[in-house]
Amino acid sequence: MSVQTVSARGSRIGRLLGQFVRFAVVGGSGVVVNMAVAVVMNKMHGGSANATRVMFPIPGTDLNFRFSSLVWIVSFLIANTYNYQLNRSWTFRGTGRGWWRGFWQFLAIGAVAALIGMVLKALMMSPGNPLSLRGPWFDAWTWRHGGSVLAQLEDACHSPEYVAHAASILITMPINFIVNKVWTFRGRGRPLRTSWPPS
Repeated sequence: MSVQTVSARGSRIGRLLGQFVRFAVVGGSGVVVNMAVAVVMNKMHGGSANATRVMFPIPGTDLNFRFSSLVWIVSFLIANTYNYQLNRSWTFRGTGRGWWRGFWQFLAIGAVAALIGMVLKALMMSPGNPLSLRGPWFDAWTWRHGGSVLAQLEDACHSPEYVAHAASILITMPINFIVNKVWTFRGRGRPLRTSWPPS
């Protein structure tokens, strides 16, 4: 194997690792955005203890659409748009794809991951199944301190709503990197238009 081949392979691995680190940084900041939206929505709805309230029954099933699922959908859409723009302008510079075309691809991939995440979150929030977050640690009523920021953070760590929300994000994140790297942000060799808002 020639020195040039080894060098080229090392360069590709370095570029891929750099993209993965940047994607992880964007994803981490996107988790903050996602969780912030979830917290605001739950606060506006009387707190995370009300997250399992039924909004409406799902026709033809014994299932219900709960406020927790609405929180998941809205926070996903906001964080997904934030992540797309930051990944487009920083993580995967060099894709020549138009803003809207790439966005719909990114949204489609994110929607599949979000659907998986919503099911995982619903399972973690539902009593009577192996994934259910129950027990003294997750007793939302016991840990309702309010007050200082640290006390509220402690409350969030004991809230099934917030723990299930964060765990579902972390479980589905690798899907996003792999598929977006291969499909949404594959290089085209043309300059990237990074203007905002998109035209």
